Amino acid sequence: MPRRPSFPAPAAIRRRRERRTQRILANRSIADALVSVAGLVGRVVTTGDAVEVGRIADVVVRWQDEHYPPVIGLVVRVGRRRAYVPITKVAELSHRGARLTDARLDLRDFGRRDAEVCLNADVIDHQLVDIDGVRVVRASDLYLAHVGEDIRLVGVDVGFVTLLRRLGPATRRTRPTPERVIDWASVQPFAASEGSMRLATPNQALRRMRPADLADLLEELGRDERQELLSALDPEAAADALEEMEPDELRDLLREMTPEAAAALIVEMEPDEAVDALRELGDGEVEALLAAMDRTTALQLATLLGYDEESAGGVMTTNLILVAADQTVAEVRRILRAEAEHQSDVDAVIVVDAEGRLVHDIGLFELLVAAKDDLVGDLTNGPEPVTVPPDASVEDVVAQFIDSRGSSVLVVDEDDRPLGRILADDLVDALVPEQGKLRFPRFLVG
Repeated sequence: MPRRPSFPAPAAIRRRRERRTQRILANRSIADALVSVAGLVGRVVTTGDAVEVGRIADVVVRWQDEHYPPVIGLVVRVGRRRAYVPITKVAELSHRGARLTDARLDLRDFGRRDAEVCLNADVIDHQLVDIDGVRVVRASDLYLAHVGEDIRLVGVDVGFVTLLRRLGPATRRTRPTPERVIDWASVQPFAASEGSMRLATPNQALRRMRPADLADLLEELGRDERQELLSALDPEAAADALEEMEPDELRDLLREMTPEAAAALIVEMEPDEAVDALRELGDGEVEALLAAMDRTTALQLATLLGYDEESAGGVMTTNLILVAADQTVAEVRRILRAEAEHQSDVDAVIVVDAEGRLVHDIGLFELLVAAKDDLVGDLTNGPEPVTVPPDASVEDVVAQFIDSRGSSVLVVDEDDRPLGRILADDLVDALVPEQGKLRFPRFLVG
């Protein structure tokens, strides 16, 4: 279902601006002394007395829990060999090339070790996530700079002009052209190469992104990269992002995963969203996913799948807050606080009797203005709740909405036991799917 365009909140924009001022590229002396990684490739490696010993083939950094990975060595082409030179043996590294402290080299072919990344081979021309800009970019070039006693990866250039520079004459490749440079601390890299391209700790800003923004990134990334992005998120955040994805993109993503991995994400989704995702798959695929879930969840989702998509049961949400008449308002408020993650699906609490039959539906505002010691049963004097059976058509539900002027309709079984709730935004989604998912504002009782 198409999403409406989302815009960052003012507080989020302010945080991004603050983070940018704290980035290392805000230091003018560093920004003016950048060394292009693409420009280094092919440059000469000499000894202290200017004797050429080889050419730079790549730059190796250590992938670790740091915003700016340190350069730990060079891959130098010596004849037909690719030798590794530790950065401790490099007396100078600039756009002209490298000068070594001595001519002694270990000529064994370079072999990548854990947590080591070759910037030219593994990162340039690969997809990255720009956290601040909330977009997927492709690295046209990378920039190094001296930071304290180390040489570190400090920026990525995503400009088209930079790509043209790399394709041009060799004399121009060493000149940094930072048309569109992103500070490396704002980047989450996602590129698979011998299993080495995963940060030990993903960028923390990634986990603070809104679900709609993460969904946009998942839709833009390639298969391997988006699977890695999902693995960097906790299951709940990943599920929230999946709920915001376009149906066809979500279908493709689920098909890329093993049934066990896909099922683990689906069970974290809201039940109605999970059912929408399953409806996009074939019968055999759905059976495999349900078989990979716990029995209770599988039965719940299978039941919801049995309802017609155009019926009340097909559009309802099953996140219900059920309370007893003898509970106090304070107790119900505690229950609501515990269910804060589902607040978009809650506009009232349902009072049921000992057999689970509907007694009343109490809005959040009524709970807000009531005294904390009041019994819930004393708040059931308002209009009778509006109910429909699960096989009611969407048109019937609309008619009930219009007649009642309420914010939701309850779906009940033949014994008057609550099955689900249809909120106004759920109804709009069902009637006008091309407008994107709506989330009408609701508040949680404090």
